[in-house]
Amino acid sequence: MSESEPRSDRGDARRIRDTLALVRRIAARCAAAGLRVGVAESCTAGLVAAALASVPGASAWFRGGVVSYATDVKRALLGVDPELLAGPGPVSAEVAERMARGARAALGADLAVSVTGLAGPDGDPERDIPVGTVFLGWSDARGSGSERRRFPGGRDEVRASARDAALELLLRRAEA
Repeated sequence: MSESEPRSDRGDARRIRDTLALVRRIAARCAAAGLRVGVAESCTAGLVAAALASVPGASAWFRGGVVSYATDVKRALLGVDPELLAGPGPVSAEVAERMARGARAALGADLAVSVTGLAGPDGDPERDIPVGTVFLGWSDARGSGSERRRFPGGRDEVRASARDAALELLLRRAEA
């Protein structure tokens, strides 16, 4: 971007405010319900954990996170089955769900969410997974599951959208 091009600071500022408002709602709900929260992240590389930890008092309900960018870390720290990593692959519903279950167990959390996806610049043509594909996982006392999402934009936009989608999922599960 050249210096003469307009910037979208208003859009960025709005997104930051919206994310912070969402995290405050999560914090209030988790603190009130006594829920301990954990996260497992791949393509977001800690963005979800950083957002959660950004509010004062987060240590009362936020246990922590595992950034498992590499597949061997998903296996070793989160207990993701090597057959899942080789079969459906690291960007899949099955792996997202297993990451959330692994984070819940490893972190002693009541509720965990996970994010795995392809932020770019490349997709996975062998598995027919385009850039912007993200799988979100969750695990709590009621069970576990996952959902597939597709986000437009470049790498930074996909990662920010994935972060916000994981936070929204966390709030939905905390309120359920």
